[in-house]
Amino acid sequence: MDDAPTTRPSLLVRLHHPRNEAAWHEFTEIYGPLVFRLARRRGLQYADAADLMQEVFQIVARVIERGTYDANRGSFRGWLSAIARNTAVDLLDAGRRQTRGTGDTDVKDLLEALPAPSPEDTVLFEAEFRRRLFEWAAGRVRTESTEAAWRAFHMTGVEGRPASEVAEALGTTVGTVYYYKSQVMARLRRLIEGFEGDESVNTREN
Repeated sequence: MDDAPTTRPSLLVRLHHPRNEAAWHEFTEIYGPLVFRLARRRGLQYADAADLMQEVFQIVARVIERGTYDANRGSFRGWLSAIARNTAVDLLDAGRRQTRGTGDTDVKDLLEALPAPSPEDTVLFEAEFRRRLFEWAAGRVRTESTEAAWRAFHMTGVEGRPASEVAEALGTTVGTVYYYKSQVMARLRRLIEGFEGDESVNTREN
């Protein structure tokens, strides 16, 4: 995105460095629950969904380590969605139930066999991604905000309550409520656009 922060290196570029624990933590913090949630929607039990999440991340780590992710094949989220979908299919197929290896040949064969994601899968994955990205950003902003600021934002922006009612509940003015709300929303927007900007920067770099 053109208005996304430009000082922050692409997340996928930072993931090339195995010791960059912050980058990997950010990646798994957002995409982990997303992949897990989609696996559960595919019908996997809790333990199997957790196994799938770990397996998908092993594949991603190996591909990023070797620099074989090809942005020309589509968006990163589409690529990740295809890996998660195919791995889930394998786990659901009792006749083929086994742990997939993560060696170079296994990963290469897997990536070459990935079909293009269906429109339904793409829509579902994107919707879940948006939901998870907001959850992640909201969690971070809440820890950085004062209790009054967060409550003002949540009560007006999420619960949909009038600013006058919120001001009375918080013992403050309507102007202060709007100020708090705008500050929290601006921080949320910066985090979300910054993460999405990471992916768009990576696509241009590749």
